[in-house]
Amino acid sequence: MASQPLPTFEQFAAVRRYGGNTGFSMAWSPDSTEIAYVTNITGQFNLWKQSASGGYPVQLTFFTDRSARNMAWSPDGQTILFNADIDGNEMHQLFTIPANGGTPTQLTDVKDATHLIGPGAFSPDGRTIAYGANDLDRRNLNVVMCDMQTGEVTRLISDEGNFFPAEWSPDGQNLLCVQARFNSDSDIILVNMADRTAQTLTTHEGEINYGPGPWAREKGKRGFYFTSNESGEHHMLGYYNLKSGRRKWVVTPEWDVEGARVSRDGRYLAWAVNEDGYSHLRVRDLKKDKMAKLAKMPDGVIAFISFAPDGKKIVLLMGGASFCVQPFVLSLKPKQWIPLTASMLGGVDPQTMVEPELIRFETFDGRQVPAWLYQPRGVMGKAPVVLSVHGGPEAQERPVYAYSGLYQYWLSRGIGVLATNIRGSTGYGKSYQQLIRRDWGGGELKDQEYAVKYLHSLDWVDPQRIGFFGGSFGGFSCLSCVSRLPDLWAAAVGWFGPSNLITFVKSVPPWWRRYMKGWVGDPDEDRDLLIERSPITYVGNVKTPLYIIQGANDPRVVKAESDQFVEKLRERGVPVQYDVYNDEGHGFTKRANELKALKDSAEFLEQRLLG
Repeated sequence: MASQPLPTFEQFAAVRRYGGNTGFSMAWSPDSTEIAYVTNITGQFNLWKQSASGGYPVQLTFFTDRSARNMAWSPDGQTILFNADIDGNEMHQLFTIPANGGTPTQLTDVKDATHLIGPGAFSPDGRTIAYGANDLDRRNLNVVMCDMQTGEVTRLISDEGNFFPAEWSPDGQNLLCVQARFNSDSDIILVNMADRTAQTLTTHEGEINYGPGPWAREKGKRGFYFTSNESGEHHMLGYYNLKSGRRKWVVTPEWDVEGARVSRDGRYLAWAVNEDGYSHLRVRDLKKDKMAKLAKMPDGVIAFISFAPDGKKIVLLMGGASFCVQPFVLSLKPKQWIPLTASMLGGVDPQTMVEPELIRFETFDGRQVPAWLYQPRGVMGKAPVVLSVHGGPEAQERPVYAYSGLYQYWLSRGIGVLATNIRGSTGYGKSYQQLIRRDWGGGELKDQEYAVKYLHSLDWVDPQRIGFFGGSFGGFSCLSCVSRLPDLWAAAVGWFGPSNLITFVKSVPPWWRRYMKGWVGDPDEDRDLLIERSPITYVGNVKTPLYIIQGANDPRVVKAESDQFVEKLRERGVPVQYDVYNDEGHGFTKRANELKALKDSAEFLEQRLLG
C-alpha cells in the first residue's frame, strides 16, 4: 500500500483566528443565549455572533479594509460596541452595530488617534460607555466617557500618562481604571462618578503591577478583586475592601494568576494559573466556600475568560500545541466541555502532531532559560532545528498552535523547533522580566547563543543546520543574531524587527515614547549604547541567507527599520529576500497576506535547512 502524502502547508494553516493581533475579546448577550466574537472566517477580522449552544455563526460586519478588534454588548441587548482600525495601522475608531445586524455607526473619527475599549465598556444602565483615547494629545491616553443618548463626551482622566478604563461597579457609582507607567509598573485608579474625582488606590514605590479585576458581587461586600506582584515575583489574586481601604490576598500560587472573573450573581470566582506556560482553570463556589469540580479540559493556554450573565456557563478562548485558539463553553451544571466552533479545518490528524517538551538550559550567567523543544518524529540521523524567539520581548512563548501551524508544518518535514523564553519574558517572575531593560542585544543575545550550544549538545541535532525565526522583538533578535553571531545560522527569517535602536525609539507611537528610555534607552543620553547594540552596526558581518518581512503601515516598528538594513545588505551585494505588505501593520489583518507570509517563511527555511 502506498504511503499517504504529507499534509501541505495549506492544511496546517487552515485555521480560524480569533481576536486579531491586539488581544482577545468576546461578549455574552445579556440573556446568556449568544456570544459575540471576532474571527477571520472571511479573510478579514470581522464581528460575528453565535448561539451559546453552538450552530452556525452570524456575520455582523463585512469590512474588507478595517479589522474589528474588541467588543462590548449593551445591557439592554440591542447594541454591540466595538473598535476597528484600517489595514493594521492601530488607529482604532469606535463603532456600534445593532445586535441583530445592520449598518455600523461610527462614533469617533480622529484618524491619527486611537480609541480603545474593554468588554465592560458599558455602564450598568447602558447609558454611557467608557474608553481610552489619545484624541486630544497623542502622547497621552485619557479615560473618556460618552453619553450614548446625547453624544456628550466627558474627560474622566486627562492627566499626563496612559490611562485605561477597566470595570464599572455594579451600581454604576464607580469606575476602576488602570494607569500604565511601564510594562511592569501600573496603578489602580478609582473614579467616583458622583463628583468625577479620580483617586489612586495603589500608590507605591518601585516597579509593581496592579491590575483591576472584577467587582465583588457577594452580599455585603463592597470592593473588587485585583492582581499584583507587590508581595513577590508573581501576580497573586487579592481583594480590595473599598470601605476600609484594606487589601488581602485570596489566591497566592507560585505562578501568575490571570483572567479573574466573578459571576453576576456573585456565587463563583474563576481564575487561571499560568504554571510554566500551561493554564490551569480554577473556579471557587463562594456560596459554599469550596472549589467547584469542573469537566475535564484539554491541556493548553487560556486567553480569555467570561461568565455568562446567568452564571451557569463560562466561555473561554483556549488553544494548545495541536489545536488553535478557539471558543469553548464550560458548563458548570451539568459539567460539560463544549467546543463552540470547529477551527481546525485542514484535516491534519492531531495524533501526528508533536507536543513540546518543556526544557531549561543554562546560560552564560548560570540562569536557567525555559524553552519548548519540539522534536520531529521518525527522523533517521541528525535533524535541522529552527530557533524561534517570541515578540514583546515582555511576553511568553507558550504551548500553542503557533503561527497558524508553522511549527507543526516544519516538524512534519523533519525540522525541529526550539522556542525559547529568553530573559525579559513574562511568566517567570518580575526579576526575570526586568532583565531586558536597557539591555536589548545584551544578555538576551547571549541567551540565544547558549540556546544554540544546548542544541549542539543533543545527539539528534545537526549543528550545521540551525535556522532562526522571529517577529517584532523576535525580528530584532533575528537581525542581531545574523549580524553579531554570524557563524551559527544556516538561514534566518525576521518579521518587522528594529534594526537601528536610535531610529526605533524615535519612531514609536507618541503614547509609547515615555516608556522607551527605561525600556530600551534614550537616543541622546544612551547614544553609544544604542549604536553598540543595534544590528545595523554589524550589518557588514551578515552572511546568512536572510528573509525579511515588513508591513508598510506598522506604527510600532516602522518600515524604515527594515529598509535601512536591507539597503546596507544590497550595497554589499549580499542576497536578501525582502517582502513589504502595503496593506498591513505590525502583524497581519488579512488572511491571504498572513498565509502568504507564513508559507513563504516556512519554505524559505525548509529549502535551506533540508537542502
